[in-house]
Amino acid sequence: MNPLDIFLLSINGLSERKFRFALNLVGILIGCAAITGLISMTQGLQSNVAGQLDMFGPTNLMVIPGEMGGGPPMQGGVKFNWRDVEIIAKLQDVKDATPIISNVFAEYTIEGRFFRTDIYGVTPKYKELNANTQLASGRNFKLSDSAVVVVGSNVAHPKDLDEPIVELGDRIKITARVDGEEKTLTLRVIGILEETGGNIGANLDDSLSIPLQTAHTLYDTGGDFDFILAQADSLEVVDPAAERIEEKMGDRASVVTAASAQESVSAVLGTIQSVLGGIAGISLLVAGIGIINTMTVSVMERTKEIGTMKAVGAQSLDIMLMFLSEATLTGAIGGALGAAFGYFLAGLIGRFINLPVDSSLLLGAEVVVFAIVTSVASGLYPAYRASNMSPVEALRHE
Repeated sequence: MNPLDIFLLSINGLSERKFRFALNLVGILIGCAAITGLISMTQGLQSNVAGQLDMFGPTNLMVIPGEMGGGPPMQGGVKFNWRDVEIIAKLQDVKDATPIISNVFAEYTIEGRFFRTDIYGVTPKYKELNANTQLASGRNFKLSDSAVVVVGSNVAHPKDLDEPIVELGDRIKITARVDGEEKTLTLRVIGILEETGGNIGANLDDSLSIPLQTAHTLYDTGGDFDFILAQADSLEVVDPAAERIEEKMGDRASVVTAASAQESVSAVLGTIQSVLGGIAGISLLVAGIGIINTMTVSVMERTKEIGTMKAVGAQSLDIMLMFLSEATLTGAIGGALGAAFGYFLAGLIGRFINLPVDSSLLLGAEVVVFAIVTSVASGLYPAYRASNMSPVEALRHE
């Protein structure tokens, strides 16, 4: 038999058993949709994080309290002071350093809407060292500034509104609770940041940045800081600069670079992707078992048909290829539909949770190939059994 005849017989065999074919398709579709959707979302998350790390700056160093491997970064209530900033700034391979006050919050109301957000106390150097803090309008802090604020893009223009609610020159009255005491401060908006999508140590889009001294006064920090942002002289000396900082600070601090953060994030997301892919793969395994069952029953039902085909000259290889063709068609159609449905679900969920999705054609092709391989592997035994039937016994079958 020529390949075209085998292909047409496979199509005819599937069309005569539409319900079972549909059940097999659904099983493969669910597995492929799960694989495609989950991997697309994790790849999108990884690309998004990588983009944020790139904006952080390849030569920047975030100095955080405590040891990375020894517990939470803020273990033991470790804080930094101006002496720490000066020590780090004077180290070899370090261009400059600036302190950051973080982990404090404030509440405010605009146009009858209540908000609670992060507050960051920074110096004018922060914008110079952090490439992520580009202003859409307005200006950066000056050393003489006090009751002023630079707002994130989402603060000025919430995503659920058509028009901005904060503009340059507006006043924002914030309320902070410090040691059980409620304190208020009115700030004048001098700058609005461009959208950043987040950053190491700061989610600037939804935050308010105020001068460092203003944050000290408002939150009674006693001259302490939560983080120090440093910058290496060049990309080539980032690792040596990080090592010098950790050596100088001892167990009081750890240093996060863009590269080290990327490695950690990639490792975590890779593990998540593997686990999710494995869970989705179980669905394909279940679908494969269904294919084995369906094709085995199909062989039993088509025993006389197989005997007739062999009696008129069909070879064992032709019979095997016919059943394997049915399995291939099932896998190809189920895989293609599943990949398309997975892309659709990933895009829908991504828009709902505001997460970019990386849906590559290569992933879809790999999922379809995986579905075909799973289907063919599942159909091998039933196809082999059909091909080895004796024509005489098959024709006598009731």
